[in-house]
Amino acid sequence: MVNRIWCKIVIPILWRNPWCYDINYHKKISLYSILTSYLSNDIKEFLTKKEILISNQSLVFDYLSFCKSIDTIIIDNIISIGTSSEYNQFLLQEEIYSFLIKKCPEIKYLSICDTHEILYLPEIKDYLESLCELTFDTLIDPRYFYKLANICQQIQRMIIINKNTKVNNGTTKLIELQKNLKYFKWIDDFKVDDGFYYWEILEDPYTEIFNMLEKHANTINHFETCLLFDYDSNYNNYDYSFIQYTLLRLHNLKILDIDSPLFLSNDDFNEKLEMVTYRDLEILKIDYIDIYQVTCIIKNCLYLKELRINDFHWNDNIIDISLNFIHTISENCFLIEYLTIPVFPLLENHFIEFEKLLKKCQNLRALYFQDAYYKEGRELEFGDYLLNLLVKEASTNLREIGISYDIRLSLKALELFFEKWKGRPAVSIYVHGYYFYRKNDSYMKIIDKYKIEGVIKEMNV
Repeated sequence: MVNRIWCKIVIPILWRNPWCYDINYHKKISLYSILTSYLSNDIKEFLTKKEILISNQSLVFDYLSFCKSIDTIIIDNIISIGTSSEYNQFLLQEEIYSFLIKKCPEIKYLSICDTHEILYLPEIKDYLESLCELTFDTLIDPRYFYKLANICQQIQRMIIINKNTKVNNGTTKLIELQKNLKYFKWIDDFKVDDGFYYWEILEDPYTEIFNMLEKHANTINHFETCLLFDYDSNYNNYDYSFIQYTLLRLHNLKILDIDSPLFLSNDDFNEKLEMVTYRDLEILKIDYIDIYQVTCIIKNCLYLKELRINDFHWNDNIIDISLNFIHTISENCFLIEYLTIPVFPLLENHFIEFEKLLKKCQNLRALYFQDAYYKEGRELEFGDYLLNLLVKEASTNLREIGISYDIRLSLKALELFFEKWKGRPAVSIYVHGYYFYRKNDSYMKIIDKYKIEGVIKEMNV
């Protein structure tokens, strides 16, 4: 049985943010019992008459005195345990949020997605002035954001779930009045009715809000977006240039994570991007980007640790732009640990530059090749060159290798690679064109052999 001293140490930690765990809160009757235990006797009696489940257990600890967060979605799920009636849930919400806001000594984290009963409370101002993190959706009435904007001006992390097809002016005002905004995350989550495309219903929920971020260019160091788009449609169906020009202003970024088709060909943007310097950038994650554009972003990134690109795009002159990309990594990104690189032409200059990259980037632990260049008939030749170079020059920190469709690994080169890899930490190799290797049982025999010998940690053939 866990002793009381251990509990005194752990309970305050667990209850600092009890709504953040990966559990099914809808079935956590223990949490429901704790919440309803705080209700006064007369309120308990009133709610019991409404046939609402109420706990009368006594508490060992004053759990809510440690709590610094409120998540209305999670709490509403817990409240629903006591009654299925929508009206009775409303009664419970009123009572529980009322004492919850008073019991928490200071609220640092607040999530008000889908519901905002808490903003009705008259005493809310005294408890939200120290708010550091806010998560909300854009369907909430703008007037509530106007109220929050006057109360909470020290928010450092803002996570916005966009369920609106037009701008929420209250959100813009809330962003404008912040004094130390560091973390901004935007996630599209609006519904599109059958028979419509997303670009047909959008009334621009973005431009006004994203332009306001320029005011915080000196403080924002984390910028993350996930915009709704369809790869199967024409990328130009909606104009995402608003986010491109926002990015040009955010020069102090440490983390840039963008899931959208925004990095499409734009000569004006490309020209301006050449002039921007992201010296502090450590993590760059982009779903789709031109090789030239990503080269511009990382050209002065001395602290870059992760470069994750799902899809490289290129228009013309793949020879020069791919060589410049490799050169930029080798000359600037010595601290890189995770690197996605486009498959480059099978030319001597490219492999010489790639060899320099491997020698200089000694922290590299994961190297993934993505399709970008394809010349039929030379996939095996490229694979042989690559494996030979990796086993000779790659740092002993390298543990993961990703092989795209444009690269094939011959049996002879693969076996030689594994033989020379002995003595290093086990390597994981992930191949996209697995059907190529499954045509020949000899591949599986080699893989099984070197797995047993501890050379291979994982290989997905």
